[in-house]
Amino acid sequence: MNHIILDNQLIYPSKVVCIGRNYTEHIKELNNETPDEMVFFIKPNSAVSDKLVFPKGHKTCHYEAEISFLLEENKISAVAFGLDLTLREVQSKLKKKGLPWERAKAFDNSAVFSKFVPFYDDITKLSIELYINGELKQKGGYSLMINKPEQIIKEANTFLSFEDGDILMSGTPKGVGEFKVGDTFLGKILFDGKVLIEESFKVS
Repeated sequence: MNHIILDNQLIYPSKVVCIGRNYTEHIKELNNETPDEMVFFIKPNSAVSDKLVFPKGHKTCHYEAEISFLLEENKISAVAFGLDLTLREVQSKLKKKGLPWERAKAFDNSAVFSKFVPFYDDITKLSIELYINGELKQKGGYSLMINKPEQIIKEANTFLSFEDGDILMSGTPKGVGEFKVGDTFLGKILFDGKVLIEESFKVS
């Protein structure tokens, strides 16, 4: 099974639970409708990676930077910078046909994470930044989320259980777009404006 790293220990998530359309400006940039209820999708363990790999057999792929949480006993215990890789053209075709998104969201290496750090502080002070080739592409945080992490966990529990070590991805702010092999990503998680996590990825 694939793993993430927490305090130099290997953790093996059974799944990654993701919420879509959780930032108003991101909904607008993709011309989506604001949902009446939370939109969930799941990435399997096979999607988990610490390397940024462009999906083979595809010409385009989108990045989506997300504040990501590790759960233990159904509560947040750690935080990381995460990337939800999305085959947007595939997703658009599936949505038009009313079909599930797995082909566009759940492929191998589509959930990319920095190292996780223990976190039991005030999550309202968390924010995220993504730079690609030195240019700021995405910036957002707790205050801009439509649904807050605690609410997301509670709603998810109405139809699934979190195993210890599972991951919650909390949605992406505006600024998503295409990337290519050779690009350099720098992801940051900030707490109260100060860098808590900083990790770089080179697209291979």
